[in-house]
Amino acid sequence: MRIAGFAIENTNAVGFDVVPTDAAAVFSVLRKLPLPPRLAGVLEGESGLNDPPSVLAVTLLSATAAVHQPGPLLISAEALYQLVVGAAIGLAAGFIGAVTLKRVALPSSGLYPIAILALIVASFGAASLARASGFLAVYLSALVLGNTRLPHRPAIRGFAEGVAWLAQIGLFVMLGLLASPARLPAQILPALVVGTILVLLARPLAVVVSTLPLRLPWREQAFLSWAGLRGAVPIVLATIPMNANLPGATRLFDIVFIVVVINTLLQGPTLPWVARLLRVISPAEPLDVDVEAAPLEDLHADLLQAQIPPGSKLHGVEIFELRLPAQANLALIVRDGKGLVPGPTTTLRTGDRLLIVTSSAVRQATERRLRAVSRAGKLAGWLGEHGL
Repeated sequence: MRIAGFAIENTNAVGFDVVPTDAAAVFSVLRKLPLPPRLAGVLEGESGLNDPPSVLAVTLLSATAAVHQPGPLLISAEALYQLVVGAAIGLAAGFIGAVTLKRVALPSSGLYPIAILALIVASFGAASLARASGFLAVYLSALVLGNTRLPHRPAIRGFAEGVAWLAQIGLFVMLGLLASPARLPAQILPALVVGTILVLLARPLAVVVSTLPLRLPWREQAFLSWAGLRGAVPIVLATIPMNANLPGATRLFDIVFIVVVINTLLQGPTLPWVARLLRVISPAEPLDVDVEAAPLEDLHADLLQAQIPPGSKLHGVEIFELRLPAQANLALIVRDGKGLVPGPTTTLRTGDRLLIVTSSAVRQATERRLRAVSRAGKLAGWLGEHGL
């Protein structure tokens, strides 16, 4: 079994290189298309779960092309072991991390994104030590953590998006350095043949076979056939034979590169039009409301936290007696571990934690007023106490 030019004796290498869809491309499209939940779930599940088997398959094919390996039965058993153990490690890391981060209070909100990243990297390392699929472990652990209500979730999401963009930029720079414009024109014809077979034959046939248990309508099957968006993943897979120094790997990389570029330019922009043509969009279902948990920067506001200590004269003061500045509002009181939305006559108690939203302009005045009432009570101003 060896790779030689485009006439690859093991043609499965080409198939496994170009078959995986790109999760980033699919997710970006799904944010803009109100698809039925089942159809969107199929696309998300496919794009997320097809990378680990594809990486494993291309790696095994590249290894068997270079040296003599055990027979197909042992290779299949190894592949099954890597996927099962990798999935178990990923799920275990995700659930353990979710439970731990909910119960352990880290000293800074900035540590939560780092902890999430450390957990995901640890899942990859554990899977690698167990000779299992680290890619599947990372995906499943991130999937569990991403669907868990963790503390400081907006900060974690922002950090993850930033790291993802940085990784994609670095990835495309690397792929751009590997692609040579002088080599690409000679591979356009083979790439067109491969791309046509993939889009018009292989992908629709795979969709029909794999969705038989789901009994999807033909319109949804047609949309799934056209929605197989490719991105950087197939190009990255094509670098595995190159790293193995296999003959013909460079030509394989060029062909996959052209297929991905053509696929992106052809299918990506036309996907919304195809969805409307096949009538798979659900206009009656509104898109999810984009809820941001910390929009204070846009308002030039701050969130102040103040806890009433023992002996403070804030104890027994009603909210209206605080007389906070007009641009400050006591939004929530945490009392005995439970949140309480205060009214004007709500009485403060020792141990209460106050969450106050205030504009930047009156922040210092709000802090001074809280200190003044804490020292001298609700008549602090009359008594000459101004919280300085």
